[in-house]
Amino acid sequence: MTRGTGRAESARPQQHQRDRYDQYDRRGLPVDNRLMRPTATWQHGCVTAATHSPLFPRVPDSADAVLDGLDPEQREVATSLHGPVCVLAGAGTGKTRAITHRIAYGVRAGVLQPSSVLAVTFTNRAAGEMRGRLRQLGAHGVQARTFHSAALRQLQYFWPKAIGGALPRLVDRKIQLVADAAAACRIRLDRGELRDVTAEIEWSKVTQTVPADYALAAAKDGRAVPRDPAEIAQLYSVYEDLKRERSVIDFEDVLLLTVAVLQDRADVAEQVRAQYQHFVVDEYQDVSPLQQRLLELWLGDRDSLCVVGDASQTIYSFTGATPDHLLDFRTRHPGATVVKLVRDYRSTPQVVHLANGLLAQARGRAADHRLELVSQRAPGPEPAYTEYTDEPAEAEGAARRIHDLIASGLPASEIAVLFRTNAQSETYEQALADVGVPYQLRGAERFFDRPEVRRASVALRAAARFGGNDSLLDDADDLPSQVRAVLSGEGWTPQPPAGSGAVRERWESLAALVSLAQDFAAARPGATLADLVAELDERANAQHAPTVQGVTLASLHSAKGLEWDVVFLVGVAEGMIPITYARTDEQIEEERRLLYVGVTRARELLHVSWSLSRSPGGRPGRRPSRFLDGLRPGSAGTAGRAAPGGSGGVERGFTAAVATRTAPAAPRRTQRTPARCRVCGRTLTDAGEMKLMRCDGCPSDMDEGLYERLREWRAVQAGRSGQPAFCVFTDRTLMAIAETVPDDERELARIPGVGMRKLRRYGPDVLALCEGREPGEGGNED
Repeated sequence: MTRGTGRAESARPQQHQRDRYDQYDRRGLPVDNRLMRPTATWQHGCVTAATHSPLFPRVPDSADAVLDGLDPEQREVATSLHGPVCVLAGAGTGKTRAITHRIAYGVRAGVLQPSSVLAVTFTNRAAGEMRGRLRQLGAHGVQARTFHSAALRQLQYFWPKAIGGALPRLVDRKIQLVADAAAACRIRLDRGELRDVTAEIEWSKVTQTVPADYALAAAKDGRAVPRDPAEIAQLYSVYEDLKRERSVIDFEDVLLLTVAVLQDRADVAEQVRAQYQHFVVDEYQDVSPLQQRLLELWLGDRDSLCVVGDASQTIYSFTGATPDHLLDFRTRHPGATVVKLVRDYRSTPQVVHLANGLLAQARGRAADHRLELVSQRAPGPEPAYTEYTDEPAEAEGAARRIHDLIASGLPASEIAVLFRTNAQSETYEQALADVGVPYQLRGAERFFDRPEVRRASVALRAAARFGGNDSLLDDADDLPSQVRAVLSGEGWTPQPPAGSGAVRERWESLAALVSLAQDFAAARPGATLADLVAELDERANAQHAPTVQGVTLASLHSAKGLEWDVVFLVGVAEGMIPITYARTDEQIEEERRLLYVGVTRARELLHVSWSLSRSPGGRPGRRPSRFLDGLRPGSAGTAGRAAPGGSGGVERGFTAAVATRTAPAAPRRTQRTPARCRVCGRTLTDAGEMKLMRCDGCPSDMDEGLYERLREWRAVQAGRSGQPAFCVFTDRTLMAIAETVPDDERELARIPGVGMRKLRRYGPDVLALCEGREPGEGGNED
């Protein structure tokens, strides 16, 4: 078991990715061997999985080779190198792949200078992964950092010039300062209150709220404050005084001071803008007002900006994050190119169907801009729903299933248990320990910072230099055996130690290095120990850690950005999700989005469970989460609203006036007969499935030749009218036409997406194509 040290629910997730190389890839396509790409290439929506890449791929030999394997929308992102670009990317659609290939293509094509590009994201792990991918694509020298890291480097450099003297010391943890402020105010705070007040101070600073304005701002935002607002304002004020007295700054001050310097010193701002000409922002839905202000100061009056995000994954509003900057991007940049990524390469159609169903019932501004995902994978099992009498029984049931999955050959690292609050983890820790299943908690120390990993790296480096004189290596004839021999001196053994605790943690870390060496040797035959040490150095610099074996236990918040083959969503009951203190419409909708994030973490199998009481013998007063109504078998249907989800595609350069003028009117609620799949008869609630009149997972009888002819015809029509292609017909509508192949206008009119106006304008051409004729050959001209 690997126990994490930090358990705060507000902790940002670390980015992590696990690549598997089985007989079939994640979409069920056959692969040549463990380190080869799928044998199928991109056709009709079939593309190399966005999350699938070899552990040690070869660097593309040209700029054009960087684009290999991208789907049309990802390629559009990669080749849109000028002007503002907004990428709306659904879960599992390959957003990181798209933007890293965009940077790499621009660098390799000579359009972007590596040193002039600044890519920013929210976690060190995500920034490290981005640097690693750029390195693999041959884009060396690009800066990929968190907002705070980039700002701190600038502040350290310009502080002596702009302010004078040395930059004040940065405190690692502000909670002790908050405790000192409470003592000075003679206010007693328990551990939970101390953490909550610290979070309120952080929120105030990222929203640029001063102590005097805190009470009003908190009330306006509808925050559930942990103490009297006047007390928190007083603590906040004294906290700031203590920082000044002690000549220290905190994490938020890094951004605040950088903003102040750039605003007050035009010469400094110009120097920064001369250095960085092009900006890329990942997870843009999580940008706070303070981070947005910093980004604006970096940009100046330029528009060389690419942002990527998904409003439906906004789950950090309590930290000051807001999707408004993402949703208002077209308003601020009327000439922007907007690309929507909806092809989901992560999850099976069954998982995607549930995810789409959750959002179909959502309300609010983020819901109005939801993206309707389309799975690119082969069908898998339906999500499993289980009700238990109490929480311990639920934990025991999950642990038994996990034990059976591991016994069947599934790696423990490919399984996760996700819950709403960190307090729920202890029950599952105990249940997994009881059945002998190893686990790790999210929030643990960085892999390459662990003492045993540092010592192992030193030992491997020494062996690489002087291995010829080391008797340990006498019988080691290949790289993996050399690594095993060296690490045996550090405590690694072929079999894991009994029990848990620190000894098991150290062994798991060393086992991860052994596994990495095996993968490295398989990918690069003939590689030496020195080559592996160089690779470890690169990964340490990028914080690109190997996977530690063990089932992951994580809160839904900390699971953001991660994925597993099998996910257990536990405690999905009223009062837990949505959480009891979520009362406003906005808070309820964020809880729905949190569950959506949990669902979309699963690649293949999803288990959803809840319990009727907290403890054995308790009153069974709980009920399943309202978010599952109409989605789980046997539940009362809560009709999904008719508002269409966003389909994939590209929108270019509408002016704000045109965008406003062409906005669709609010849909009218009408009574309608439930739509049913024409293949299996299942009731359809997803808008995209209703357009096709079949489940995403049911087999398609689409005429692919007709589909391609329709796409080519659509491109011509779009070019003539100067509109985006989806304004003629969406991809889903073209697919429905190619599956139905209508014989006359009456059949064509029955297809969702073909209204009377489009029927009059495009009907003759479409029917001609369906008959195998060219538009205008013997048909009626419009």
